[in-house]
Amino acid sequence: MAFPTLRPTSREFNPGSWPTKTFNSQSGSEIRILYGSQRTNATLKLSYSNIPDNNAQLFLDDYEASFGTLRTFSIPSEARAGWGGSASSIDSPPGTKWRYEAAPSVQSVSPGRSSVAVSLVAVI
Repeated sequence: MAFPTLRPTSREFNPGSWPTKTFNSQSGSEIRILYGSQRTNATLKLSYSNIPDNNAQLFLDDYEASFGTLRTFSIPSEARAGWGGSASSIDSPPGTKWRYEAAPSVQSVSPGRSSVAVSLVAVI
């Protein structure tokens, strides 16, 4: 099973941040140490509004095939469709994989139509 190749209605992307640790002394001075050269914990939230129920089922099937939040996968180019920025910024660094942060949320909006919300986390 592969992540569905549908164009999202909306997208929310958080690029994450660099892994750092902050140490504070008793005098109040602060030391920050950088523990890597790449951002971590990027998230991508995709919404698919008013889609046919059989398309909504594709997300539930993929979540099941991925063993929930366990397995990683590549997202199709359709997930980035409509993004005005550099498409590579969503998959930065190159080779970034994604996993489900939680189960897809499916809301029935009318008979035969649903809206789906998917939350993904980047894995380097």
